[in-house]
Amino acid sequence: MTPQDLEIQNLTKKFDAFTAVDDVSFSVPAGSFFSILGPSGCGKTTIMRMVAGFIDPTSGDIRIKGRSVLDTPPNKRPVNMVFQHLALFPMMNIAENIGYGLRRKGVAKDEITRKVGEVLERIGLPDIGQRKVDELSGGQKQRVAIARCMVLEPDVLLLDEPLGALDLKLREHMKVELKTLQAAFDTTFVYITHDQSEALVMSDQIAVMNHGRFEQVGTGQELYYRPQSAFVAGFVGDSNRWRGKVTRAKAGQLQIITEAGLTMTGNNHRRDLSVGDAADIYVRPEAIRISRSADDLAQFENKMSGTVASLLFNGAASRLILKTESGEEIEVTLPQSGEFAGVGRGDTLHFGWSGEQANSFAASEDFTQVYQ
Repeated sequence: MTPQDLEIQNLTKKFDAFTAVDDVSFSVPAGSFFSILGPSGCGKTTIMRMVAGFIDPTSGDIRIKGRSVLDTPPNKRPVNMVFQHLALFPMMNIAENIGYGLRRKGVAKDEITRKVGEVLERIGLPDIGQRKVDELSGGQKQRVAIARCMVLEPDVLLLDEPLGALDLKLREHMKVELKTLQAAFDTTFVYITHDQSEALVMSDQIAVMNHGRFEQVGTGQELYYRPQSAFVAGFVGDSNRWRGKVTRAKAGQLQIITEAGLTMTGNNHRRDLSVGDAADIYVRPEAIRISRSADDLAQFENKMSGTVASLLFNGAASRLILKTESGEEIEVTLPQSGEFAGVGRGDTLHFGWSGEQANSFAASEDFTQVYQ
């Protein structure tokens, strides 16, 4: 059995009549990168603060290395935490910042010097010990904040949206940096974020959270390609979504008539929909193939045509907004081929997708909540 560094058992936190965390259970294997992904107010920070010991749960248990820490004060728990605002001390140099926790523990000066030197090597900044905080770049500060935690050798490192204050390019770079650092230290990271890209890029496992509960826990690929709820389908990645009524249901495959009168087929892996049920169907923009000829799309169960309403250019991630005769707008990934290099507004294109790539769920208000 894989050893678990962190185990959460039936954790609940209520603030008067409001339930912030509602009977959540999960475990994090040793040495893994686990992310909790969800919108603001879903309860993810509350979970992290309970693990750190800053607030007490209403019920449930928190176990680290197999031992309950409910009665252990924050400064005695084998965890450390990196905040969005890194809280480095500007009056101290980098070596003093990193060694601060060791000094508080009464570690000998020579041992502090050795440990600080080792951790600076591991974060790839061996020569900055005597520099001041304001002399560092944003990415360097981020690594120093992690080093200050890791020098204390915690069993679990908690990271509370640490990339949120960085600019876009640096944030993209730090995603790779964080994953590399986690592997280098071989320490369990528990990371919370509202940014799906951060979670997908870095995590071994992701828990998608909504209204105090986990909707689904799995790898990035499982969440993206096999969402188990309408919320996950709408929140993780981009999707086209239609609402309609089920007209045929057989062996996990559905036929749906949308509100605009379009007939579509899709999968229903949960097999919880029947004829007459209201349903939502989700299709990824990259799952839709476009062509200038309808004959090229004969193999797809779902196919239609439309005119280009807008071109959203973003290099390799460029998208087209296609408008059907019924007025539906569909977002499609623009292929990186010469055939579509000159496509523009008003052009007529044919498009189609496989029913297996269309995920269907019982009609839900979650889609509206995600995008409001």
